[in-house]
Amino acid sequence: MKHTPLILSIIALAAGVAALVISLTAPKSHVKVSEGTEEIQAVAGDIVYLRLDTLMMQYDMYSDLQSAFEAKAQNIESDLNKKGRKLESDIKNFETQINKGLLTRSAAEQQNNSLQQRQANLQNEAAQKQQELAEESQVLLNQVMYAIKSYLETYNQEHNFAAILTTTDASNVVMVGAPALDITQEIVDGLNAEYIKTRNTTKAE
Repeated sequence: MKHTPLILSIIALAAGVAALVISLTAPKSHVKVSEGTEEIQAVAGDIVYLRLDTLMMQYDMYSDLQSAFEAKAQNIESDLNKKGRKLESDIKNFETQINKGLLTRSAAEQQNNSLQQRQANLQNEAAQKQQELAEESQVLLNQVMYAIKSYLETYNQEHNFAAILTTTDASNVVMVGAPALDITQEIVDGLNAEYIKTRNTTKAE
């Protein structure tokens, strides 16, 4: 019986879990964070912008959620790999017993059916975990974006800018913008100050 392709597919699914962490949580950017920023000179009615990729890299909430997500994904990957190696070892032992004539026909059929069922179960588990991680990653991003949007709404009640645009390396909504209209660092500082208060309150409880 041929087990190797199924074993390889299980390992591939486990590897897919690791790839998912990178593709769904890492900000797709090569922006260099500047050590200093010019003073914001925008006034009410101006159109300002923020660099979303830079903001995400400096936002403590995103960093904390991402770290927890990556740790969970790595544990899942490790568990799947462990189960895959154990199954592969059991299959090799079974094939050795078959080749040496150490099993009766009935016992061989029972072990064969059991191994095939374990393969199917492990493949299903790997696919399910990969889907769950994809959903959790999307929820993570939704939580972060909701927090940013909520903060910006409150922030703009005080500043009354005509619009707050976002730009990234991958999607340049703002092709050219005056540095004085870049509110990225101010938003980062405000978001982190707000998040620290929430995090400390949660820990205290």
